[in-house]
Amino acid sequence: MTPQFALLGEMSIIHWIIVAGIGILLFGKRLPEVGRSLGKGIIEFKKGLKGLEDETDSGGTAHAARQEPQTLEPPRPPQRVPTTAPKFEDTPGTQQPPTV
Repeated sequence: MTPQFALLGEMSIIHWIIVAGIGILLFGKRLPEVGRSLGKGIIEFKKGLKGLEDETDSGGTAHAARQEPQTLEPPRPPQRVPTTAPKFEDTPGTQQPPTV
């Protein structure tokens, strides 16, 4: 029995042309930008996988030996920030009595 939906391998050239046309209509001018970001994402993903493979091959000890201990600087106390809100002062000459 074959499934009711079409797999990527079962798509004909007409289907690929339709998908490409829809992609061009949707993305238009941004298509090169989208392609670049997809390419960068794939490259970063492959680098991450390669790093994981290297760690599993070496048992994770080589990576730990290469790292030098970092000296942490002590936390600094919070800095005072001057207020920028206006100060409201009541002067007796400018107040008007409420009218009833």
